[in-house]
Amino acid sequence: MARQPVVRIQVAKAAGFCFGVRRAITMAMNTAKTDSQVRMLGAIVHNEHVVRRIREAGIETLSDLQEAESGTLLLRAHGATPAVYEQARRQGLKIVDATCPLVKEIHEAARKLEEEGYQVVIIGDHGHDEVVGIAGQVRESLVFSDPGEVVAHTGSLKRIGVVVQSTQDMDQVKAILAELSGRCRELKFLNTICKPTSDHQQEIRRMPQCNDVMIIVGSFTSANTTRLTQIAAALNPKTYQVQSVEELQTEWFAGARRVGISAGASTPDWILEPVVRRIGEITGGEQITEESPLPKTDFQSR
Repeated sequence: MARQPVVRIQVAKAAGFCFGVRRAITMAMNTAKTDSQVRMLGAIVHNEHVVRRIREAGIETLSDLQEAESGTLLLRAHGATPAVYEQARRQGLKIVDATCPLVKEIHEAARKLEEEGYQVVIIGDHGHDEVVGIAGQVRESLVFSDPGEVVAHTGSLKRIGVVVQSTQDMDQVKAILAELSGRCRELKFLNTICKPTSDHQQEIRRMPQCNDVMIIVGSFTSANTTRLTQIAAALNPKTYQVQSVEELQTEWFAGARRVGISAGASTPDWILEPVVRRIGEITGGEQITEESPLPKTDFQSR
């Protein structure tokens, strides 16, 4: 009997929780064990499964800080404006700051640019929690999410200092910078895209070209996850985003000899791992790992 060809399942090294998200969730769960009335402004990360676990741990999500008359305020990985810190202190709340250290570096960079006399420009998604937090560090800023917004801008752009939302796509950033550079006298650019995002993006630009099918795991509310999907789909039309193992469809893998898997920085291991196992079952059987537990670079199924 002829032996079936080996199906290779490649899992991105950078797939899943980044350092900042993992740190924030650990801090949240530990705080829930020791403090009563723990509250957050908005979801800790953009992933419904994680949000549900946080809620089950007893942490309440608020839309307005004034709703918290006492207890502990957990500041999320995305960061917050100085005004949030000030209001929390006025209300007598205990602050547990889970802001990603890399996001705090962007806050410092924006403040320094303003101190040096630059008009601060943020390349990022309008209204995103991280961008709101960055903008709150300075007196005035401009936010551009695509090159067309720069072209349409009618205000003065003379001496500008640019920072970037940590999860932005570098190709998009370069396109925006190209438009900005022709419209100002001086431009100082600080590349504040974080290393986990850079690692994700480097892998997601290689993997779709050497895999027959690409699976991206994560929430559709997650900006960094949907950005991974967009990049992969532009390189490989057989790219699919799923929020959990239940959304996988067997027909996606028909005839595939190589399958690539990545996941957004807000996707937990307990969501990623069942997806990898199920793809191993669909494509032919046993998964073979060589060194360490999930997430790994390579798996094989026979």
